[in-house]
Amino acid sequence: MTRIAARIAELGLVLHGPHPPHDPLDAVVVHRGIARTSGQLARIDGQLVHNGRLGDDLTVAQGYEAARICALNAVSVLAAALVDLGGLDTIERVLTVTGFVNSSPNFVEQPAVVDGASQVLVEIFGEQGRHTRSAIGVAALPRGASVEIEVTVALRDA
Repeated sequence: MTRIAARIAELGLVLHGPHPPHDPLDAVVVHRGIARTSGQLARIDGQLVHNGRLGDDLTVAQGYEAARICALNAVSVLAAALVDLGGLDTIERVLTVTGFVNSSPNFVEQPAVVDGASQVLVEIFGEQGRHTRSAIGVAALPRGASVEIEVTVALRDA
């Protein structure tokens, strides 16, 4: 078991994916030492959870949990994409997280929602999980999702 896989197990976390995007998109692009995921939704066993709009249908706590699941799904697609390069242990640093939050017009707690993704990445990767971030409120997300998360990481030299 790799170091990061052991850490995920120690934390009692479950990677519910990978959930690859539709063709012609890739779940992860690896280029010149950087790996970037496509947007990940809050899916468990292939089913979207916590659908709806923050500020109307969902609480900040539900959005936080959705963002956490999205980030775990991003880790899952990274694990699948990096298997031939050394798996998740090849990640040197999480660089940035972009979070999109399906928000009612008056909802302003997008950062508190996307904190769910940021927190789980730090739990998994430690100090190397600290990153820059954007938390963006949007009018709608694919399939009625409440949150979509993209993750960009730097890879160790192979």
